[in-house]
Amino acid sequence: MPIVRKVSPPLIPDPIPQKFTREHAIERLLAQGLTLAEIQEEEEQVAAMHAVALLRARYWTASPAVAPAPAASPSPPPPPTSTPAPATLRYRVRNWKDYNQALIRRGSLTVWIEETTLQAWCQNMRDGLVGAPTTYSDLAIQALLTLKTVFSLPLRQTQGFAQSVLQLMAADLPIPTYSTLSRRAEGLAVALPRHSKHEPLHVVIDSTGLKIYGEGEWKTRQHGVSKRRTWRKMHLGVDEATGEILAVVTTERDVGDCEVLAQLLAAITDTIEQVSADGAYDTIGCHQAIEARQARPAIPPRENAVVTDIGQWDAREEAVRRIGEIGRPAWKQEVNYHRRSLAETMMFRQKTLFGDRLSSRKMATQTTEVRIRCAALNRMTHLGMPQSACIPNA
Repeated sequence: MPIVRKVSPPLIPDPIPQKFTREHAIERLLAQGLTLAEIQEEEEQVAAMHAVALLRARYWTASPAVAPAPAASPSPPPPPTSTPAPATLRYRVRNWKDYNQALIRRGSLTVWIEETTLQAWCQNMRDGLVGAPTTYSDLAIQALLTLKTVFSLPLRQTQGFAQSVLQLMAADLPIPTYSTLSRRAEGLAVALPRHSKHEPLHVVIDSTGLKIYGEGEWKTRQHGVSKRRTWRKMHLGVDEATGEILAVVTTERDVGDCEVLAQLLAAITDTIEQVSADGAYDTIGCHQAIEARQARPAIPPRENAVVTDIGQWDAREEAVRRIGEIGRPAWKQEVNYHRRSLAETMMFRQKTLFGDRLSSRKMATQTTEVRIRCAALNRMTHLGMPQSACIPNA
């Protein structure tokens, strides 16, 4: 006969009311033998623990907490620390009224055709030389080529534009034809206008490319680069203080920057105090050319440069030692190297005003076109430049 054990029925808990309020909880705790004072004390402790947890989650800092966290509920992880972004420097143009008038005067015809040019309009430039005499002076040819560059005119439109201008000026002068302008542009001596200074110069050097053949950016992006793409390199020497172009050399695109530095310095007759250039000019020849002008070079050596003690570029070895002592950024601040960016600013101005292409097809005529651009840009600089001042952060 099987053994049957009697099992007590399971305890059925009291049904939980649908709306369990604080009074129902107190009744249950009193039924378990707790007093009202104990219930109130436990209620205050739970409220304090919740308040501390909320404060830590909202206002957490690395400093120690005001009250220790309970062991049952660990504190939330700290929020990620974010380093404040560096303040952006803001600049404001202080002479906007004068600079605005200078921008307006750039379009004045009297700026580009002076009275002295009209007086020397017709002149034989081959007096005593072999060949037919010339009808127009170099000043007249340069003035018309400057109008062509400033107002972005082809040669034929330049001829018609000059005819109408001289008619309005009531000047009874002949106008060279477009073919004469094209022929006389080859080998034309163009002087760069400058304001004389009585202090040593800080010259900044750099180069850029000017396109002759090749598609634009949209064609290149859509269909790729074609084989027929040709540039000329424009090497500039710029005065750091005034922004004037002191020297310019036009070369083929495969000519290195360091090969032209001596030629740029030879075109500057004033005393040079410092020459600033980028790492492309870090060669023995460049340092020797700068030393020959008794100037101080500010050319950053390459990253793995060492002191050789061969006596051929003492200034470079001193720069290597100094960079090892204070670091490269501090050395650039010490030698005022960051002013070299003014050469890039000058190239940006020239391409913005005159474009990034050359219209001439011969090397000699391209050299003249580049010098005409630089001369016009110097004259615009003399009309007026913005003077910016840093605005202190509030």
